[in-house]
Amino acid sequence: MFHSKITRRLVTSFLLIVLVSLSLLGIILLNYFRDYTMQQEKNALILNAQIIETSLEDSLYSRDVAGLHTTLQEIHEETSLRVTVIDADGTVLADTADPEQSMSNHLDREEVQQAMTESYGLAIRQSETLHENLMYVAVPVYRNGQLIGIIRTSSSLASMEQSYHTGLRVILSALFFALLAALIIAIWLAHRQVQPIRCLSLDAMEIASGNLHKRLQWHSGDEFDTLVQTINQLTRNLSAKIQESQAEAEKMTLILNNTDNAIMLIDERGLIVGTNRQAEETFHLQGNALHRHSIHVIGSAELSEAAQEVCRQGKAQTITLTIHDGSAAQTFQVFLAPFYDGPDELVLAVFHDISLLQEINQRQAEFVSNAAHELATPLTSISGFAETLLDDDFKDPEASRHFIGIIYREAQRMNSLMKGLLELARLDSTHGKTKIKRIPVEVNTILHQTAEQLQAKAKSKGQALIEAPAPIPLYVLAAPELFGQILYNLTENAIKYTPEGGTIHLKSRQVADHLELTVADNGIGIGPADLPRIFDRFYRVDKARARKSGGNGIGLSLVKFLVELFDGTIEVTSQLGKGTTFTLTFPLTTKS
Repeated sequence: MFHSKITRRLVTSFLLIVLVSLSLLGIILLNYFRDYTMQQEKNALILNAQIIETSLEDSLYSRDVAGLHTTLQEIHEETSLRVTVIDADGTVLADTADPEQSMSNHLDREEVQQAMTESYGLAIRQSETLHENLMYVAVPVYRNGQLIGIIRTSSSLASMEQSYHTGLRVILSALFFALLAALIIAIWLAHRQVQPIRCLSLDAMEIASGNLHKRLQWHSGDEFDTLVQTINQLTRNLSAKIQESQAEAEKMTLILNNTDNAIMLIDERGLIVGTNRQAEETFHLQGNALHRHSIHVIGSAELSEAAQEVCRQGKAQTITLTIHDGSAAQTFQVFLAPFYDGPDELVLAVFHDISLLQEINQRQAEFVSNAAHELATPLTSISGFAETLLDDDFKDPEASRHFIGIIYREAQRMNSLMKGLLELARLDSTHGKTKIKRIPVEVNTILHQTAEQLQAKAKSKGQALIEAPAPIPLYVLAAPELFGQILYNLTENAIKYTPEGGTIHLKSRQVADHLELTVADNGIGIGPADLPRIFDRFYRVDKARARKSGGNGIGLSLVKFLVELFDGTIEVTSQLGKGTTFTLTFPLTTKS
């Protein structure tokens, strides 16, 4: 009967609903009964105290203890109430339960304290005299607006508690029989609901086994009829989709075999499990290439290592692969992405031949490098000659030193330009990128080193160079020297274009799983028209200003190149006359 999980869940859910509902109802009824009884008892005690007050007011005012005692005894004989008469200072003048008046001062009693400030006082506690739970009601007695005493009445709660426990037992008994009846009803209802599901499940399992011609047969006159129709429609649609998928697979095979890119499927061990026709032609593969290791087919372990990394991380990546075939060499940009074929973890490798593009880039880099080297020699001579002339005396020393100073500054500016070109050429080249070794770099250390290096330059202009490192060490994967160059260039630019007395802020912090670096100044700022082009090579916002400050249009281009090289992003915000803020983000890494 309970072999079905659905049956067990339905029965359990039904019983839980009944149990919770009846429990809540019982608790509400018990609490209502208790509260109602307590309220009635409280009202009775207040009324009795007010009635007794009229009988005792004169004796209480005159402090006639004997009269109070006599009156209380009469009241006790008639009503069986416990009554206590208390003086305004808390002294017990008379009590029906303690005729000898040996009771302690009652000024500290809760109901007495409340009665002194309100129309009555109420408290429930165990009596020190009778040793049982009592409800106490204290009513103040005034004469001429002055408190002369307190009449306290009380009654035992024993009968009330007994009634509460009796009610609780009744409710528990009713709950037991209700649950028993609910169990029988739940089993019957669950069986009625599960029976069609069981039949439909058997038919659906047959469809799942591959019999797409199977159609469900069930007529119940309720929502199950709609479910049957829906499953039958899904079966028909599935059959049609399978036919379409087979046709699409044939088309995809045709496309893959006729594309210009070589495509391979590689497993996590580095074995080739599939290729297209272009791959067979490009790498001279024969039919025995399948299930061979890519090292033996390609002649390089880099592809196998990259494929294993993609399998481990489950993330796509792109590598540049150079394959040597005798004296010739081919360069491929290889896109590797995870590919799941059932339980097997494979890697899809798409080879894009970039040999021609690589050659063009190499020639461009060589041109820039050669041009920089050719120009560096005369510029160095000009710089040295200018330095010599600056120390000589001429007929018009002031004019001579002015023009020679211009020559020297221009020579230095162009020398800096050549250095920038050489650095960009080196980094642009594939050889330069592959030579860059990335390690975890502690950002706060680089930030502090940059501030120390440029502190003197900032002080010479009366500027404040403020560093605000993150409270904890943060690490990014980068080359320390090049990462430091990013901060150095940005900070140096901020010093150049910030007037005397300005402030430059260097700040690092963690935002989620990224590092955020900011270099902010309150300098001259950049106009909206110039802002989108500041990272272009050789672009300068103001050529005259840039020439005066030593700018050459290479520094920010180099910064952006290095930021992207280390998988980061750079953003800039600026307002003319208010300053500029560069914001850099990099993915964080661990120390080791």
